[in-house]
Amino acid sequence: MLGIFNLGFDVVSSKSFTCSLSNAKRSFYRSFNAIFGKVGHIASVAVIVELLNSKCLPTLLYGLEACPLKSADLKSLDYTVAGAFMKIFKTKSKEVASCCMEMFNCSLPSVSINNRKCKFLQKFSASENIICRHCVDCAK
Repeated sequence: MLGIFNLGFDVVSSKSFTCSLSNAKRSFYRSFNAIFGKVGHIASVAVIVELLNSKCLPTLLYGLEACPLKSADLKSLDYTVAGAFMKIFKTKSKEVASCCMEMFNCSLPSVSINNRKCKFLQKFSASENIICRHCVDCAK
């Protein structure tokens, strides 16, 4: 793996442009475990989920709107967040974690990345930079 910038992901040597998400997931787990270890038994579930949304999810999602992600990558990111919810709610059921995510209005990373990617492409195509416009024209 070739870490060019500190964007939360690594560029992998491959025939096509591919990103490794292991660093992003490691950062997410590190921040979640730090928060959960400190306040997991003291704070309410709502506080923990809010801290997860405001402090941990940005470390997982940072820069991923610019990466081509496969469906397996998106499923892996979804499972990462679902695992955190399973830990918060002390369950081993993905269905329970999914219901809890809905109750707390926490979207899956696959949905968030799709929304962020749409915003990114809109800003990218509206750029006055000639290179950006050329890339958008080639993608069409």
